Amino acid sequence: MPTMADVARTAGVSVATVSHVLNGTRPVLPHTRQAVLDAVDELGYTPNTLARSLVTSRTRSIGLAVSAISNPYFTEILQGVEAGALEHGYSLLIADPHDDPEHERKVVQLLHERRVDGMIVAPSADPRELVAYLTRHEVPTVFLDRVVEGAGGVDGPRDAGAGTEGRETPSGSPRRFDQVCAESTRPMAELVTHLAGLGHRRIGLVAGLPGLSTTAERIAGYRQGLTASGLPYDPHLIVHGDSESAGAEVATAALLALPTPPTALVTANNTMTIGTLRTLRERGLSVPDDLALCCFDDFAWADLFAPRLTAIAQPSREIGTEAVRLLLGRLAAPDRPTRTLRLPCAFVHRTSCGCAETGEYGRPAPRSQSSQSKGTVS
Repeated sequence: MPTMADVARTAGVSVATVSHVLNGTRPVLPHTRQAVLDAVDELGYTPNTLARSLVTSRTRSIGLAVSAISNPYFTEILQGVEAGALEHGYSLLIADPHDDPEHERKVVQLLHERRVDGMIVAPSADPRELVAYLTRHEVPTVFLDRVVEGAGGVDGPRDAGAGTEGRETPSGSPRRFDQVCAESTRPMAELVTHLAGLGHRRIGLVAGLPGLSTTAERIAGYRQGLTASGLPYDPHLIVHGDSESAGAEVATAALLALPTPPTALVTANNTMTIGTLRTLRERGLSVPDDLALCCFDDFAWADLFAPRLTAIAQPSREIGTEAVRLLLGRLAAPDRPTRTLRLPCAFVHRTSCGCAETGEYGRPAPRSQSSQSKGTVS
């Protein structure tokens, strides 16, 4: 079995250089790094991970705790985390807390007991026990998708002039947690103003699970969109679908049962969109002729629905890779200021909002007069 010394001899470098290349402990010139990697391939050298962990006190493993892994959004985040981890020679241990605070603490404790170097966690709606455990044990951790208030740096949207690093906590402030998520408030406001621009005055929101930062931010964006469009706020037009398809079915039915039901709906995530569409189909309602529909969170099937779903696309894979980058930066510099990154989303303009295929966002093509008479004005 080849050794690190064999790799060094074949590559014409020192054993220390081979170690730096394989462990990422020091920058190495590109041509030297490539020579080492070529020697590794040629000899079929496999690092002894156990021995290395005993020497360095590092396992080169990352714990990932994300609920609803089957959700395409979180699946793409997982792919981003995996790609970032593998690029730097890290393996993943994955757990699903099922958005349950007690189970969340248990799985995080289990990951910690497996001696992961750090963790990436999508926190539940009540992360107090989670934060207490991670703080008590000083576990390097990055929160993704859901921001924990007061746990990280000052919020800074990347696309609002904050730079690629977001904003940082002031120098000398207590070390907390790095965080990365998609910006939610402004994109949600954009959906609402778009629907208002099409003539809708009663816009319903199927909101997510109470307590999640994403839910609060999207409700805030919804209200901002109403204000910007000169529309009154009616709390009855917001019903929580609890971020699940079944919950969205109930929420959509409640909105349709209002004395003056909405003429347009916005669903706050992709899973709830499925539940909303199911309820509309059961009621014999057509999108967009009877009810316009927009979704916060694009997904692979959105372009296959008839009509095609107008949506906000989140940079899910990038959220995953940025989480790894933040965690590795924290491992390299434990005392650096914390960062909270808010990555920009994209408005994906399709036809479920009531615009014709040829319309462009901001200047939607008119639909037929019959469509306008049903409340969808373009």
